[in-house]
Amino acid sequence: MPEAAEADDEEEMPLSLRLSIADTLTLGNATCGFMAVYFTTTGILIPHLSGSQETGMARHSAATAVILMLCAAVFDLFDGLVARKLRSSPMGAELDNLSDLISFGLAPAYFVLVYGMVADDAHQRVAAVGAIVVLLAVVLRLARFSCVTVKDGTFQGMPSPFGALTVVSIVLLELPFVATVLAVLGTAWLMVSRVEYPKPRGRLAVAMLSWIVLSMGLLAAWAFDAPSGQLLLQTGCALQLVMGAVIPLFATARRVNNFRDNRREARAAQLP
Repeated sequence: MPEAAEADDEEEMPLSLRLSIADTLTLGNATCGFMAVYFTTTGILIPHLSGSQETGMARHSAATAVILMLCAAVFDLFDGLVARKLRSSPMGAELDNLSDLISFGLAPAYFVLVYGMVADDAHQRVAAVGAIVVLLAVVLRLARFSCVTVKDGTFQGMPSPFGALTVVSIVLLELPFVATVLAVLGTAWLMVSRVEYPKPRGRLAVAMLSWIVLSMGLLAAWAFDAPSGQLLLQTGCALQLVMGAVIPLFATARRVNNFRDNRREARAAQLP
């Protein structure tokens, strides 16, 4: 009996290799990111290279790929909430960074790359540079997030899920190529900037989840060619871009106001 107990202890999985519920959600995030790349390849790139003229399949695949990125954002939102409420394994942070790199780095960068190959007015090499910049911005952002401590309740730089959704929204808007590339590069810069973004907690998390669900509905309406589906999609993409531009402005204005208030308090304290 003692020998059996020792054997069981030896065969017991180390604590560092046990997956928690939060880790399972994180792996769902990575799966969605990989499948987004799959649908972008099989539904958009391969038909284009084979000379297929069926636009409906490309529209369905593009919508599916972006919906999968939205699902990855949902998994990313909930794995943090679950980890705080329950627990996460010792490798939870590493799993989260690797999954985010797939879903919010590789998938949107690949989406931009394929756009540069299939769009009529696009330049493939320039689009490839834009895609590389997006990927590297996410890599740098995730690396900085792991080693830089910021004040509680905020992110430094645009969060990678928000940045990924902004990048694909820019592509889906079908702007002129130069405007698309400039907007993509601007989003990549925001991801590595020092602009503060609030963390999605409480009401903000509910609002973010509601926005994701609404975006999925807009994409589905566009994919199935519903009445005014194109207009609805463009409206949703434009709102995503507006939020990406307005949040840094509010954050900057709040920082300036705080700086002014601190200076006034310091001056008041110096007065006799």
